[in-house]
Amino acid sequence: MDSQTINFDDFDFSDMFENYTNDSYHLLDPNTIPCSLVINGNWINTTLAVIYSLVCFLAVTGNMLVMVVILYNRRTISSTDIYLLHLAVADLLFAVTLPFWAVDAISGWVFGDAMCKIISMLQEVNFYSGILLLACISINRYLAIVYSTQSHKQKRPFLIKLVCAVVWVLAIALSLPILYKGEYTPPGSSRTICYEILDGESAETWRATTRFLRHSIGFLIPLAVMIFCYSVTIHRLCQTKGFQKQKAMKVIIAVVLAFLICWLPYNLTVFIDTLMRSKLIDESCDMRNHIERALFATQTLGFLHSCINPILYAFIGVKFRRNLVKLLAMKGIIKKSAASQYGRSVSSSSESGLISTTI
Repeated sequence: MDSQTINFDDFDFSDMFENYTNDSYHLLDPNTIPCSLVINGNWINTTLAVIYSLVCFLAVTGNMLVMVVILYNRRTISSTDIYLLHLAVADLLFAVTLPFWAVDAISGWVFGDAMCKIISMLQEVNFYSGILLLACISINRYLAIVYSTQSHKQKRPFLIKLVCAVVWVLAIALSLPILYKGEYTPPGSSRTICYEILDGESAETWRATTRFLRHSIGFLIPLAVMIFCYSVTIHRLCQTKGFQKQKAMKVIIAVVLAFLICWLPYNLTVFIDTLMRSKLIDESCDMRNHIERALFATQTLGFLHSCINPILYAFIGVKFRRNLVKLLAMKGIIKKSAASQYGRSVSSSSESGLISTTI
């Protein structure tokens, strides 16, 4: 596989990285860091396009199925179902932006300046809303299991909808800085990119501020909320008799691990990049190259979270599977006798309401 070396004095190839990391601050200044970045041919772009397309297909399919099942059973919708519905919408909207980046990886940005802003904004909004909704779900599970608020299913639906509305408004507000992105053709290149340009003395302050918001509101605070809520919930389940507590604990552990596995590597990489650009740690050409490659890989891993959510928050849940089987039976896809037998097996295995309070 051939490699090519590109000198930043002729062309700032790091601008191309913006489309894949979705973070305008992963840019290398050729005036201060005269490094050459080694890129292994075009196979990276092709691989990214394939991954984005696959993630889009899986996320759209899974989240649309979640939405159909929840809305079909809206008469018995619970507070958790409302959060799950909004989470599915967030993941779905996030997924539909991926085909644009798949095309961009192959041929550059060909959709114009307006679409650059719209797609970037849409992706950023759903990044924040998805993570904030995960935190809301952890709080909801904490209240349902630790405080046994079984009435939460029918209690104050307006309040739950208000919380979801606040999440979306906050996500939009936090995403406004991304509107600085636009269609841009780097000097010496014929390839157009969707890129955020920050010039002037205030650029570094702007970068530090927006990165602080992403690190804190976009990861650290939701993670702290999830760890606290699920830790207390697991402790409570350990004190509960019955074998179903083990299933509930597995679901909760899977939720936290999936979140950490998908987003912790990316956020750690971005944090190291922030320290380098703030001159708090030494920066070398080798370190810069490693960071740029790590940003490729870790954000792609983060994208996979939109595929995993339907599995963790819906397909593992007994209630969802029961409603899905019932829906398939009513549509004639499976036999009603099989659906009835599945419903009886679920009911006979329930203990102390733990199944209904798990995700």
